[in-house]
Amino acid sequence: MMDNKTLLAIALSIMVILGFQFLTPKQEMPPPPPQAQTEEKAQDKVVPTGPKAVTPVAPVVDATPAGGEKDIKVETDLFTAVFSSKGGTVKSWELKSYKDKIKRPLVLLSKTGVLPSAGIGSGAGFELASVNFQTNGKDITLDGNNKIGILVFEYAKDGVSVRRTYTFNYGRYDVELTDEVSGLPEYWITLGSDFGIIEVDESMHSGPALLTGSDLKEFKPGDLKEPVVFKEALKWIAQEDKYFVAALAPQTPVEEARVWLYKEKPAIAFKAKPGVNKFYLYAGPKEHDGLAKLNLGLEHVIDFGFFSIIARPLFWVLKFFYGFMGNYGWAIILLTIVVRIPFIPIVEKGQASMKRLQALQPKMNEIKEKYKKDPKKMQLEMSELYKKHKVNPLGGCLPMLLQIPVFFALYKVLLVSIELRGAPFMLWITDLSAPDTLFGHVAGFSLGGPLPYLMGATMFIQQKMTPSTMDPKQAKMMLFMPVIFTFMFLNFASGLVLYWLINNLLSIGQQFVSNRRAASQPAA
Repeated sequence: MMDNKTLLAIALSIMVILGFQFLTPKQEMPPPPPQAQTEEKAQDKVVPTGPKAVTPVAPVVDATPAGGEKDIKVETDLFTAVFSSKGGTVKSWELKSYKDKIKRPLVLLSKTGVLPSAGIGSGAGFELASVNFQTNGKDITLDGNNKIGILVFEYAKDGVSVRRTYTFNYGRYDVELTDEVSGLPEYWITLGSDFGIIEVDESMHSGPALLTGSDLKEFKPGDLKEPVVFKEALKWIAQEDKYFVAALAPQTPVEEARVWLYKEKPAIAFKAKPGVNKFYLYAGPKEHDGLAKLNLGLEHVIDFGFFSIIARPLFWVLKFFYGFMGNYGWAIILLTIVVRIPFIPIVEKGQASMKRLQALQPKMNEIKEKYKKDPKKMQLEMSELYKKHKVNPLGGCLPMLLQIPVFFALYKVLLVSIELRGAPFMLWITDLSAPDTLFGHVAGFSLGGPLPYLMGATMFIQQKMTPSTMDPKQAKMMLFMPVIFTFMFLNFASGLVLYWLINNLLSIGQQFVSNRRAASQPAA
C-alpha cells in the first residue's frame, strides 16, 4: 500500500500547490478614507500607524496656497513623468516601451496618492509633501542631443530649508535624487502609497518590499497590523507588482526602513539624518539584465521563489535560446526538451520499476488477502516479495520527486519573467504571459483556448499509458486529475501551459518506448 499512497499524495500535493496560487483571492487594496475629516481625527489616525512622531524644533509649515502648485513635465526616451512643486513630489509616471491591456502607454502612477510619492517630512505626516516649493524649472525633454536634465525644488521657512535636485539621464529608468535638508529633527522619505503598482495578479505579490543584505522581504496589508522596522544592511525599498516596480536605493547612510499602514494603505519609507541624502529613484520594468546593470541590487526584486538556485540558471538558458531563436514560445519548447534530457535515464528506471511492480500485483493481492488480519505479517511478506524479485516499491516515485524542484523552478521563471509579457508565439497565441482565451467567455466564465485542453488530453493519455498498482478506487480518483488540471490551466499563462503540454508529450513518447521494450521482453 505504501507505493499507492505515495503516488496519490505526490499527485494531490502538486495539484494543491498549483491550485493555491490560482484559487487564492487577490489582496485588494482598501479604498482611501473620505477626505472630509477634521484635523484632529486625521492626526489620531496617522500618528499611531506611521513612523514615530517627533516634536519638530521649528513650527509646522503652512499648507500650499490655492493655485500655487506648478507641474513640470519630464520626457525621456523611456518615460514621461510629471513632478509637482507641492513637496517636489512625483505626480505621474508613464512608461513608453510598455503598453497596458488596451495598448496605451503603461501608467505606473496616474495621480498623487493618499501619500505623495517621494514625499518628505519629520514624521508620520510627511508634512513637507503638502507645502509649495519654489522652482524655476521648465519642462524637460531629453534626446540624443540633450542627454542630461536637472530639476531643482527649494523650500525655506521658519528655520526649515530643503533643496531637492532630480537628475535625469537619457536611456535610463533610474533618476538621481538629492535632498539637502536642515532644520528638521528627523528626515523621512517615502515612495508613497500607489507608485509602481498597476497590474495586480493574485498569483504574485503586490505592495511594499525591501532588501536587507540579500534577503528579500515582501508585505501584504494583513502583515502590517503594527509597523515593521528594519535597521541592518538596507539596500532599497520598493512598491511592486508582478512586472513593474518603483524603488528608492540610498547612496548615503540611512538609519532605518519602516513599513506600515498609512490611512489604510500600505506604505514604506526610509529614515535618515538631516543633511545631504542621496538616492536613486527607479520606476520601470522588473527586467533582470537592466536592473543588474544599475549595481543597486534591484535585480533581487524578481522573486524566483524557493528554488531560485535552480530557477536563475534556467532563466539565463531561456534568454540564451531566445537570443538565437527570436521567439519565446520556441525557446520554452527547447528549454523543456533540454531540461528533460538529464531525467531520461532516471525516468526509464522508474518506469521499469513500475512495470515489475505491476507484474507482481497478483502475488501482492494474495498476500494482502491472506494476511489482512495481521498487518505486521503482511508487511514482512511484502518486503520478502520485493527483495526476492529485486523491486523497489518507491522506484516509480523517485523520478517524480527529483523532477519537482526543477518543475517549480521553471514554473516560477515562466511566471515572473517580464520578457514573456506581450511576447507572441504563433497563430492565435499573441501573449505568452496571458491565458489562451481563443474560445472566449460565457456568462463571465473563460472557456479558454485549445492549449489547456490539449494539455489536459495529453495528461490523460500519459496517465493511461503509465503502469500503476493502484486499486480501482484510487485509479478512478486519479482520472479526475486531468479534468481538474484543465480547468485550473484555463487561467494560467500560455507560456506555462505550453511548457506542461510539451513535457507531457515528451513523457508520452518515453512511456511509449518503454512499454514497447517491456512488451518485447519475455515475462519473468
